[in-house]
Amino acid sequence: MLTQARPTDPTIAAHDRLYRALRTQVMHGELAPGQALTLRGLARTFGVSMTPAREAVQRLAAEGALTLSLSGRISTPELSAERIEELAAIRALLEPELASRALPRIHLALVERLKTINAANTEAVAKQDAIAYIRTNLEFHRTIYLRAQAPAMLAMTETVWLQLGPTMRALYARLRRNEPPQHHRTIIAALKAGDEPGLRLAIRTDVTQGLRHLAS
Repeated sequence: MLTQARPTDPTIAAHDRLYRALRTQVMHGELAPGQALTLRGLARTFGVSMTPAREAVQRLAAEGALTLSLSGRISTPELSAERIEELAAIRALLEPELASRALPRIHLALVERLKTINAANTEAVAKQDAIAYIRTNLEFHRTIYLRAQAPAMLAMTETVWLQLGPTMRALYARLRRNEPPQHHRTIIAALKAGDEPGLRLAIRTDVTQGLRHLAS
């Protein structure tokens, strides 16, 4: 039996729009660790009612992108050294595997795309633009991992990125980085050479090296 299609629920559309925008802000380090948020403030900023704001926050809290206390306080993650070490270990397990699975599907055009992204990453470092640095760094990795055709593994990786976003912003400020990540060039070289062990090592080093500074 055919059923008539229902019109789009504007509440769902508003919730999804806020969820995606706030998720991106957290992942890219646009919000500081432990930064407090309010439903009323989010609703006003994104031009939605309280209901979609509450639904978006609950969804992000379930992903670890926000913390939601029993009293209703909303904030971005403020990670302990132990938690940072745990998330770094997860990255060290998942991301080399994603890169390895992507390797057979790497082609010249994609390598050139990675070089372009890495140039933007280098420019962000030169400008001391922390948000652009984090955004282009994640874009570099995601571009590789999408070729792995492992959506569940990539979704788990992005959940880790979400939890680490504000912390990565703090890391950038602490290190006062003035040189681009050297490991990106090693990753590109390993992809071009089809060097799977070298690729795994370069990815593992790249995704864990900086986080050790925060955990120490």
